[in-house]
Amino acid sequence: MKNRIRVLRAEKDMTQEQLAELIGVHPEYDYFHGERKYCPSIKLGFRIANVFGVGIDDVFTYEEEIDGPSHDDE
Repeated sequence: MKNRIRVLRAEKDMTQEQLAELIGVHPEYDYFHGERKYCPSIKLGFRIANVFGVGIDDVFTYEEEIDGPSHDDE
């Protein structure tokens, strides 16, 4: 899952420490380091989206894994 957290933080001139404080996590949490594939809990995803005043789909983009069929395909 890709995210736009870095872009959204830059638009608000917000540090990762400030965002972490607002959503109640440690600033070194994985999703703060760019557009890595990261799958947060739905609750945390909504907290992040709410901080920026956007929908969750404006923060996170789901991409299918290319590693092979998932269990859902069986």
